[in-house]
Formats: sequence, C-alpha cells, structure tokens
Amino acid sequence: MTPPEAQMAMPVQDFRAPPPKGPGFVSPAPEVRLARLTAFGGAAIITALGAWQMWAAFGTNIQPMQYVLLFLFTITFAWIGFSFASMLAGLMVRQQETPTENGDARIAIVMPVYHEEPAECLGLLGALAEQLAAEGLGHRVEIFVLSDSHDPDFVAAESLAVTRLRERAPIPVWYRRRLDNNGRKSGNIAEFIRRWGGRYDQMVVLDADSVVSGGVVREMSARMSADPALALIQTMPILVHGQTIFARVIQFAGRIYGPAIARGVAAWSGDNGNFWGHNAMIRASAFAQCCGLPELPGRAPWGGTILSHDFVEAALLRRAGWKVRLDWDLRASYEGSPPTLLDMALRERRWAQGNLQHLRLIGAHGFTAISRVHFVIGVMGFLMSPVWLALILAGLVLTANVILSSPEYFPSTYQLFPDWPTFDARRMIWLLAASAALLLIPKFIAILRAWRRPLARSAGGPPRVLLSAVFEIIMSALIAPVQMLIQTRQIAEILMGRNSGWESQVRKGSMPGWGVVLRRHWIHVAAGVATTVAITYLAPGQIIWLSPILAGLVLAPFTSRWSASPVLGRWARAAGLLVTPEERLIPDIMADSVNQARHLRGPADAIIELGRNPEARNAYIGTIPPQIERSVADRLPDIAASAKIAAASSRSEALGFLDRSERQALLNDPDLIEQWSRLPG
Repeated sequence: MTPPEAQMAMPVQDFRAPPPKGPGFVSPAPEVRLARLTAFGGAAIITALGAWQMWAAFGTNIQPMQYVLLFLFTITFAWIGFSFASMLAGLMVRQQETPTENGDARIAIVMPVYHEEPAECLGLLGALAEQLAAEGLGHRVEIFVLSDSHDPDFVAAESLAVTRLRERAPIPVWYRRRLDNNGRKSGNIAEFIRRWGGRYDQMVVLDADSVVSGGVVREMSARMSADPALALIQTMPILVHGQTIFARVIQFAGRIYGPAIARGVAAWSGDNGNFWGHNAMIRASAFAQCCGLPELPGRAPWGGTILSHDFVEAALLRRAGWKVRLDWDLRASYEGSPPTLLDMALRERRWAQGNLQHLRLIGAHGFTAISRVHFVIGVMGFLMSPVWLALILAGLVLTANVILSSPEYFPSTYQLFPDWPTFDARRMIWLLAASAALLLIPKFIAILRAWRRPLARSAGGPPRVLLSAVFEIIMSALIAPVQMLIQTRQIAEILMGRNSGWESQVRKGSMPGWGVVLRRHWIHVAAGVATTVAITYLAPGQIIWLSPILAGLVLAPFTSRWSASPVLGRWARAAGLLVTPEERLIPDIMADSVNQARHLRGPADAIIELGRNPEARNAYIGTIPPQIERSVADRLPDIAASAKIAAASSRSEALGFLDRSERQALLNDPDLIEQWSRLPG
C-alpha cells in the first residue's frame, strides 16, 4: 500500500554548525516591528511598574524573604503582562491574501498514527479526500497514513480500515507501518521524507484527531506557491467534539479567546512564527534541508529523542532564512481536546519534558531572537507553576513571620531612631487588582468582540456567551491550583531524571471513579486543608485572598470527577452553556467525517477477520514491512508462535495460545499468517 519511492536527502543538523543556505532574511515589515514594540516594550513597562510598586509596598526596611517574594512576583507579573501586551499587539496584525492562482504543487496529506481508533482518524481523512476532490485538487494530492502502531489489535484494525478507505476515497491513499519506531513522531515524518519526499512539493501534517478543510489546503498551497521563501504555514486549530465539562470549558475558551491570542502571536512573530506539530503546511524540500533532528546526547528525560520537535523544526527553518508563519485567518482547521483533567495531565507530562529539553537547544548557533522567545514561552508555560507555588509559599512564610515574631525596633546598639516595620497593604491590594485586571480584561474584550459578530449568535446569543464565560472563569479558577501542583510535580520528576515514556493519547476518556480521583488528588486536598487550618489560626483575614486557591485544592476530587462527566456536558449544551458555533452549525468536513467513520468501522476482532476473509488477509499482507536479518534470540517469538499454531485445532484456539509478543510476530510474518489461516475457523 505504498507508492514507488522518491527519496530525498534529509541530513541530520548540527546545532553548533552554521545553518544550511536558505532564501535569506528579509527585514520585518513596519507593522511587525510595531507589534514587537507593543508586545515586548509593553510587557517591560508593565513588569517595571509592578516590581516598583511591590518594592514600594515593602518600605525601606526590606527583609530577605521579601526580596524572594519580589523576585517571584516580578516573574509572575511579567508573564501575565506579556500575555496582555501580546493581545494588544494583535491590533497591528495584517491578514494574508490568497492568490487567485492555485499553482500546481504536488501535496501529501500526512497523518502519523500510534494506537488510535482507526475508524475515527481515517474518517477525518475520508472527509478531507472528498473535499480535496471537490476543490479540484484530486489530481495532485495524495494521503499517507504513517503508522507507528505495534499492538496486534490496533495493527489489524488499521489495515482493514485503510483498505476500506482506499476503496471509498476519490484520491490515492497510502499506508505505511514501521517496525522500528525510532524518533517517535518526528522520526516517523523524517522517514516519510527520506523515502517519498521527492514526490511532493508540499505536505500537510495532521494529528490523529485533527483535520483541515479542503478549502484551507487549497489556500495554503496557493499562498506557499506564490512565495518561494515560505516554508511553513501554521493554522489556528479550533477545538471540537468536546463532550465532558472539562473538554467543553477548554473548547469554549479556545473559541472565544483563542483568535485574539493567535492574532497577537502572529503580529509579533511575523515571518518568524512557530510550529505546533499539526494542522500546518510545510514545503517538503525546505523541511528536508533543515529539519533532520539528531538524538540529544545523554539519557532521557534530558537526552534522547527531541519530544517537542515542532518548536525546534520551526527554529531550524527560520535560521536558514525560510519564512515560518501563523496564518490566523485560516479558520477551517479543527482538532479534538483532552476529555478530562487527568488525561490532560498525562499529555502535559510529555509536553513538559519536551519543552524543558529546549533549555539545551535555546543557545544553538544561528537561531533568531524570536525563535528563542518561542522557546522561552514554551518553557515558562510549565515553569510558571512552580514559580506560582513558590510565590504563594513565600507569602505564607512572610505572614507567619510577622505574626509569630516580635519586631526589632533598634537592631543597632547606638541607634537613635527606631526602624518601624512598614507594609503598604493598600498598595498590595492595588497590585492584586492589577494582576486580576491583566488576566480578565483580555477575556472581556474577546467577549465584547464576540457580541458584535455572528460568533455570539452562533454560540447562543450575548447573554449565553457571558454566562458561559463566567462559568469558564470559575472552572478555570478551580482547576488552576490543581494544575499548578500537578505541573510542579512533573517538573520535579523531570529534574530527578524520570522519563515520560511514549503512550498513546486518550481521545474520548471516561468518568473516573471515586477511588481514582481520591488516589490522584488526595495530596491536593491535604495541602488545601492544611493551608486553610494554618491561615485560619494565624491570619484569618488572609482567607479571603487565598479562597480561590484553597477551594480549588479542597474540591479537586469533585472537580476532577464531575468535570469528566459527559452527562453534565450534555446538560450544559442543552442549557446553552459553553456552546461554540461549530456545535450549532457543524462544519461540513466534521459532519462528513462521522459518516465516513461509520462506513470504515470494522468487526470487533480485526485479527479474526483476517483469518476468515482472504481479500482482507491479502491486503494486510501487502502492508507488512520487510523483515531485516535477526538473531535467533530475536526470532524466539516467531518460533514459539509457529509451534503453538501447529498445536492448535482452530484459529481462535491458536490466538488464545499466543502471548502479546507472539501475536505481534504472527502479524509481522506472512508465512505465520498463512499457517494460522489454514486452521479451521
């Protein structure tokens, strides 16, 4: 199920050597310069004002712990200040234009998969294939399903689903499965480039739960064909299919606030944008020239495969002079969202490890300043959790120190005038209010913008949008302290040398039982209760300021369990809460993908189907990767599987005899499959 090879060289990059030659750098446009001045200059001014006011609140007799608090507060205020200033920079963004000529570039649609539900992800490709044909691109677009799966049940199901997709799709669909999963997703893409990259000018990379419309593929291709220096176009994916309260909160927030955030990032990034790993079009030759990733020296989690490869690939393209752009106006781009808080934590563990690896690469030779900014933002997205926790603990230590110790008015023996301890509570309240304003004003600006657009009508009307936004703010406030502790623990595990591994992502999830949430969140509840008791005893007046954090920790099991409920999610949708336009007017490609998945869904036991269906079996055998020479020790599962099959009286009995490694051997060996299929059914 693979086309003839058209190999393309993809040299491994040396981060210490000069970059390969690219099209050369062009000075940023005036609006990009203004956006950078707004984003970075505005953040600097906000940070300086916040630090100055905090310094003034401490007075002149500053204690060592107050210096710690000042340092942590400055980092936190800078983070939220930059987010605010970046949104303002979005006012300077320029919308890209799509040329009238579509060009004639050959395009590959590439979807790496790893232990995914085959009908669901291939249904997205089936719907995209129909739209590509309708857009007039069918003669120059082909689809690749690049599998890294090795679980026998997933492998068999994938093959059957791809066979059905090939029969239905109006454009060619190719399937390749690797036996050697080196490099994970980035290695999967790199192997595709090296074997077949020469067949294509452009490629669209998708995740297993993401898709773009045929119209967006046509627009991206036209824009890239018109600009020979443009190497990557990143779209802004819209979250869809959220069923649980947790998923719907993320989905609603992304839909209402996401466009303003994307415009801001696009404004100050200019041609130095970032890559998010999917829903993007890439110039194949530029990617091959610049993005061969090495293994980092040392052991995981700091060494080995580069996990967050997308940031690095964007930086490598840019250091050679290629343009990398976030085209925020291409909206028909969709992806799924994590269904529960616990599933999100599993994803973030891998993301945290990948982003922290960037600390080893941020100083690489030739990276631009904006590329390094993207790295810093990615790293700080996770480091802000321990910073926030440290800020809270420093504040509690200061409070306890004031209450439990007596002030020393004359620290010097010959001092004539006392050192009066000063602390400007009013100024601290204003700083707290300023922090809240920097966080909330962008949200309310986004809500007001939505009111003035069809977006609000499509999401239930302005009152429902406002009510949903209030609900989202409350839920986010409850979830944030829990995520703070979860991410802090993840950072600690990485610093202790624990690797995240490579697990398939949970797309649908299920409502966790009380035993699961209590086991995962007891430490959060204990921290919340202990802090509440201590504050109540030492400084009851501080409870009001810490109540959102304490409530989030104490209620963590309830929030985690109930936010994972699809029943409550359906109730919220019926009540008009957290509704997005894509739910009321389902995009054609998403509606068709459901129909496609229905036709692609196969029997419950795909392996049994291979045994009883000669056509399916022959098609599957055609997908088996060629075996390399192996030692006898490596072939032991094959030998054991052959002996057990010979001893069995039926195909189902033989499968019952085989363990997991032997079932893998069966599905990787055409001779074993034929031997097994000759048994009675």
